[in-house]
Amino acid sequence: MEKNSKIGVWMTCPMSTYLQDQLSQRFSVYKPWNIPSTSKPDFLRHHSPSIRALVGNGNYGANAELIDSLPSLEIIASHSVGLDQIDLVKCKHKGIKVSYTPDELTDEVADLAIGLLLATLRKICFCDGLVRSGLWKKMGHFGLATKFSGKSVGIIGLGRIGLAIAKRAESFGCTISYCSRSQKVDSRYKYYPNVIDLASNCHILIVACALTNETYHIVNRQVIDALGSEGVVINIGRGGHIDEPELVSALVEGRLGGAGLDVFEHEPEVPEQLFGLDNVVLSPHRGSATEETRKNMADLIIANLEAHFLGKPLPTPVAL
Repeated sequence: MEKNSKIGVWMTCPMSTYLQDQLSQRFSVYKPWNIPSTSKPDFLRHHSPSIRALVGNGNYGANAELIDSLPSLEIIASHSVGLDQIDLVKCKHKGIKVSYTPDELTDEVADLAIGLLLATLRKICFCDGLVRSGLWKKMGHFGLATKFSGKSVGIIGLGRIGLAIAKRAESFGCTISYCSRSQKVDSRYKYYPNVIDLASNCHILIVACALTNETYHIVNRQVIDALGSEGVVINIGRGGHIDEPELVSALVEGRLGGAGLDVFEHEPEVPEQLFGLDNVVLSPHRGSATEETRKNMADLIIANLEAHFLGKPLPTPVAL
């Protein structure tokens, strides 16, 4: 597709240089982070007639106010599998198409979930700090960690990512159970219709579902208490899945055994009470952050936009 400078694309935040370059080769790209906030309303009024596409991600999508400020908007392409930052109801009402990148990041996020698990149970980050600080030579023994192999793993959400996590955990000899909106008829894993029951019957609880009104704070005090003082929570979904103050208090008080977190409720703010805990591993929302996956995601963004403006079906549409 040759560059069409008449088609404007609004990027909600900085993304990979590769994606920005690919977009700029094809469209007129507008970058709001380079526009002073006081000038943004006038800028939008002047340029909005040409802005027919929006590219966002899992943190910066398109709420109703932004959608209404772009009256020529035809398509939103999300550089993410999560859609909670896009007002899908507004998109449906206005006939705006939405695409996302559902398959490209499955393996990377599942890999990170297992990495967080191993790092949390074996206290890898804590031990790394001991070696780097010289305390290993000075103090010697630092207690024991916990094994991963053979543990029971409960997964909230057995979609693409949840299933990829389950397959990886199986290779460690783990038993798998899950909770989701409905039982998967083709799954051999044990199904629990209730999250509390799932937590009561596993050592490790992994959050891998979409964030919706129904799954907001799905991991609450009751779930944490059901998991218990030896249980571990891993969250590679969204920060809003966990009642964060309840998680923090459970970890500080020893009512929960540990946590590996790639997402937080008020990113990039992270509760400081977690910083000094050796049974907690913190990651700055890096689930899909590899060179290979980010390039594949960017290519899929471009493919969806090109398909739309050529009048072809979107490769990865969101059903509205």
